[in-house]
Amino acid sequence: MIPIHKTIEDDMVVLDKIEEGCWISAIHPNEEELAFLEEETGIDLDDLRAPLDDEERSRIELEDGYNMILVDIPSLDEKDRYVTIPLGIYMTKEHIITICLEESPVLKAFVNRRVREFYTFKKTRFVFQILYRNAASYLRYLRIIDRKSDQIEEKLHISQKNSELIELLELEKSLVYFTTSLRSNEVVLEKLLRTERVKKYPEDEDLLEDVIIENKQAIEMTAIYRDIINGTRELLSTIIDNRLNNVMKYLTSITLVMAIPTVISGIY
Repeated sequence: MIPIHKTIEDDMVVLDKIEEGCWISAIHPNEEELAFLEEETGIDLDDLRAPLDDEERSRIELEDGYNMILVDIPSLDEKDRYVTIPLGIYMTKEHIITICLEESPVLKAFVNRRVREFYTFKKTRFVFQILYRNAASYLRYLRIIDRKSDQIEEKLHISQKNSELIELLELEKSLVYFTTSLRSNEVVLEKLLRTERVKKYPEDEDLLEDVIIENKQAIEMTAIYRDIINGTRELLSTIIDNRLNNVMKYLTSITLVMAIPTVISGIY
């Protein structure tokens, strides 16, 4: 069953049926659940399926009767690698619907009431709060990646192993994913700021501007960390190459020394 939440008198309750002002949170819904959502909300089935494709691009679609906002959120895959997955947010006149491939801390914060001034019936503000939590999640993951890269660098000072270099490469790949997703999200946020289809109150516009600032900060931090990791990896590769060259010179010298007696004996 798809969870249906609604804020009633500053408390979050779970409903048995869809009501006006509720939030429908679908995590990896099956075809039957998608058909139910289409019938109850009037959202096109293809649009409902969009967040279930992990290759889907971020965008905003303004349709008759609803608006669809698709953004990328950070996540961990089954191998504990940092990746991004789509999150679909749908605004109708009566509801907010979110669809995602897996549970995310971005949405869990709302379910667990860890977000202040959160009300399911304040749809525009709720959407902007989700986007703000998403940008903050990128910053949190980036700080974790930075700490991991520092730990790997400390290990490499002791011994240069291929495993540490591979870990650095994986972190660099994660930062590439983050950069692509954050830039796509930035386009969506800028379009949200310009569009008049999404009704915005003054405090909502301030919140959206905060989201854009957080997203830009995440883009800048991603670029900085990516350059640092790339520089560290190149430096370590150079050190390993130099050590290999020194070993080859040493072996060549030994070979020449050992060849002298062979040459002399060959002469006699």
